[in-house]
Parts: sequence; structure tokens; C-alpha cells
Amino acid sequence: MSISSRFTVGVHILALIELNKEGISSSEFLAGSVNTNPTLIRKIMGMLKKAGLIEVQPGIAGAKLAKEPSYITLLNVYKAVDVVQEKELFSMHENPHPDCLVGRNIQDSITPVLSAAQFAMEKALENITIEDIAKDIVEKEKLKIQY
Repeated sequence: MSISSRFTVGVHILALIELNKEGISSSEFLAGSVNTNPTLIRKIMGMLKKAGLIEVQPGIAGAKLAKEPSYITLLNVYKAVDVVQEKELFSMHENPHPDCLVGRNIQDSITPVLSAAQFAMEKALENITIEDIAKDIVEKEKLKIQY
């Protein structure tokens, strides 16, 4: 099982809003870029708004970032879109057989490793901002134009 695509769609939305500052970032516009349904975009935008990452005004098309892109980390997005609950990135199978050596010990043995892995991933996401992503997109586009 993979992490919900809400995370990458959330990052996509925020990066596009940042790079489209002069335009109107409506749910239809954003959905066109993501190549999905505007309803899904509105759902994720609601999560981003609730987390204080974007501002949306009822009756007015478009959204804008609620703070500077250098202050919005990928960890903020990850948490905003409810990808996973705290310390639950990895699902543990329930009820291993207690009469088995591995069954009665696997959860205690693997849980600390999985917690450390989730912590490391979240630490990496905390060090990348929407500004970093937007700059990288612009640089990649410049390279494509050159060739």
C-alpha cells in the first residue's frame, strides 16, 4: 500500500498556486493541471485551508497561499491532508499467533524500526518547502526549453 496521492496532489496545488500568482487558481484550473476532477481538488483545498496553508473566499474563484512558500514545508502538507495518523505510516498485522516465536515477538521487534523510519521520512519532508519545489519546477522547465 502506498501513501495517499492526496499528499502529492496537495503539493501540486500549492506549487501551482505559487507559480500562478498573477492568475486565478480556481479548482477547475488546478484540476486541469492535476488532470483530475475539480471535486477532488476542492476536497484537498478544504484540507489545506483548514491547516492554514491556503486562503479561499466563498463566491470568489481562486485560492492563494496563506503564508510565504518558504514557510510551508512538505511536512505541513503531509499532515494537512491526513495521509496517515501519528506513528501509523506502517500498518502492523493484528493477532499474530502467540504460540509462535516470531508471532509473539514481531510487533515489539519491528515497531521501533518502523517508527524510526517514519520519523526520518517526516524529518526529510520538514526540510523541503513549497518554495523549493516551485524553484525546482522553474529550473527544470528552463532546462527543457534549452533543449
